[in-house]
Amino acid sequence: MVQRVEIHTDGACSGNPGPGGWAVLLRYGEHERELSGGEARTTNNRMELMAIITGLEALLRPCDVLVRSDSRYVLDGATRWMSGWRRNGWRTAAKTAVKNDDLWRRLDAAQTGHRIEWQWVKGHSGDPDNERVDALARQAIKQYRGGLS
Repeated sequence: MVQRVEIHTDGACSGNPGPGGWAVLLRYGEHERELSGGEARTTNNRMELMAIITGLEALLRPCDVLVRSDSRYVLDGATRWMSGWRRNGWRTAAKTAVKNDDLWRRLDAAQTGHRIEWQWVKGHSGDPDNERVDALARQAIKQYRGGLS
């Protein structure tokens, strides 16, 4: 039997670029696990990607996964653009290098073996799980302010 796991994610930055944080909530039935981290100098998009990557990399076996994110950049990249980027050697249709290709490649690898449903959630709209990971991501930023890492 394949496990059904929910992954709720968010990334945040104080300045863009600036110190950033990411957070993920994994839920399997009644079990929950929170993960968070960040970087001293990064972008919001990189933190959004790191949240999802970390959530997928935390899974120990193939799962049916519902990924809920407020990042259109990540959802569109994962569902619409990534297969073309991979096919084009991680280049865009305009033949330029894909921004954040290191993380897109990592996300591509992290998806292997899982069946993923991607769902966009409007940020800051009262969704309790999105608000929770937003708060965790913002808390993570505090560790990386002032160049601490």
